[in-house]
Amino acid sequence: MRILFIGDVVGRPGRNLLRRRLPDLRREVGADLVIANGENAAGGVGITPPVARELTSLGVDVITLGNHTWDKRELVPEIDNLPNLVRPLNYPPGTPGRGSLVARTASGEPVAVLNAMGRVFAGAQLEDPFRGLDEELASIPDDVRVRFVDFHAEATSEKVALGWYLDGRVSAVVGTHTHVQTADEVVLPGGTAYISDVGMTGPWHSVIGIEKERVIEKFLTQMPVRFDAASGPCQLNAVLVDIDGTTGRARSIQRIFEREPLAPASEVT
Repeated sequence: MRILFIGDVVGRPGRNLLRRRLPDLRREVGADLVIANGENAAGGVGITPPVARELTSLGVDVITLGNHTWDKRELVPEIDNLPNLVRPLNYPPGTPGRGSLVARTASGEPVAVLNAMGRVFAGAQLEDPFRGLDEELASIPDDVRVRFVDFHAEATSEKVALGWYLDGRVSAVVGTHTHVQTADEVVLPGGTAYISDVGMTGPWHSVIGIEKERVIEKFLTQMPVRFDAASGPCQLNAVLVDIDGTTGRARSIQRIFEREPLAPASEVT
């Protein structure tokens, strides 16, 4: 079984890149299931129900989220009506939405997709993601052997620790959130594929997908500024994880990094 996981989709530019590229990429890599982190998919911050449905129409089978889950208030009353969307499972009890789901490939093979958020540098009141994942994994039927975790976290140390903690118990632990793809992809000894951060799918002539002038202004002045998704050429960051569907053990993990060229200076307006 091959699972394609797409790094944080940023705004309309990231969605448009998926529209142009995902159908062919899915065929090229032979993906049986496509998962994408969509927490920045609406305007660069958060996600709305229409945007979630748009990602689904583009070929994304499961959408994971992160620290911007609730930035678009219109998601709150609708999140339980979006069957292919998961939010971090370690939000406090009573929070709307779900922390995991079981999806199926076109051939009917079940895949559990789990989403958790780190606490280091998070600035949010969260439950323990390690124990939260223990509990969520215990609720998944034993016959669902393939188990895929999106760990949305800032600190590399926390991500690496979770990878080792879950080694042999899940098929993959992939990190999201920093929008910078790391080069530490590996299959751990217990058969769990791991990478600290998958990266970003969105405009690269930017600061992690946001208009660079706004971010520079924020650093220079320390004053509040509006962050909007940048425009221009985009990049697509993803990983392809090959998994033994019978045992749930990963065979390999491969980084994917595609970048559209910047227009010549004479064409930049």
